[in-house]
Amino acid sequence: MPTGLPALEHGQAGRSVIGRHVTLPFDDRNAIAVTSGQHIAILDDEVEITTLLANYMQGSGYRVTQVHSGRALMQVMKNDAPALVLLDLGLPGEDGFAIARQLREHWNCGLVIVTGRGDAVDKVVGLEVGADDYVTKPFDLRELLARCKAVLRRLDASESTTPASNKAKAEATRLCFDVWQLDVGARRLVGPSGEVELTAGEFDLLLAFLRSPGKVLSRDALLEQTRGREAGPFDRTIDVQVGRLRKKLESDPEKPQIIKSVRGAGYILVPAVSSN
Repeated sequence: MPTGLPALEHGQAGRSVIGRHVTLPFDDRNAIAVTSGQHIAILDDEVEITTLLANYMQGSGYRVTQVHSGRALMQVMKNDAPALVLLDLGLPGEDGFAIARQLREHWNCGLVIVTGRGDAVDKVVGLEVGADDYVTKPFDLRELLARCKAVLRRLDASESTTPASNKAKAEATRLCFDVWQLDVGARRLVGPSGEVELTAGEFDLLLAFLRSPGKVLSRDALLEQTRGREAGPFDRTIDVQVGRLRKKLESDPEKPQIIKSVRGAGYILVPAVSSN
């Protein structure tokens, strides 16, 4: 598989040193960990790619584990779960989408798919299975780092807990709409049947709608509010996440009544929103 990755600019390699190799307790001799900062796991079958990414991420202050098979990644998740996983889809003999589903089902980590598959269908499927972002090769390392930081910022907020002493303050940030209640402080969505899990991206998108009920929001505006960047002409990230939200919120996602599409303009949250 061609890497399609840009070479590091002059001087970057000197600032991005892998550091001490660590033998991990599982059957992947190529797994390498470096020991500082927030933990990121990189899964790609090509050692050259994982080493390049590990060097760059470590140079930005992250602790990095390199793995080259889905089995090895699952062992890392069980032994020392990272805050973020960079996942390649083109793994020999393995289904990258299945690995993404397994991650989303069992761990609340950030997930950025980094792959040579640039087809729109693959991107849509990747986002539907729960990826927080989708980056195609070749890419700019600085852009990838910025996207990783954005995902980690959202996760840091979602993992914050609300102590009992702040209970009254947390209750004041509960937003009610239709049959749903979103506890903003605890980042919990509760409906008639109980709590419904939201990914970091889904929470941010829902909160953007709840802050502007009855107002048409364009895709560009939603992407800027949730990811801090403008949409490209073929960027379907918001459409995919709206589809995922509808599956969780709507009684009939095919005939949405809560988040409706406005042709040529964007989306609108229909129900009134109250807070308590």
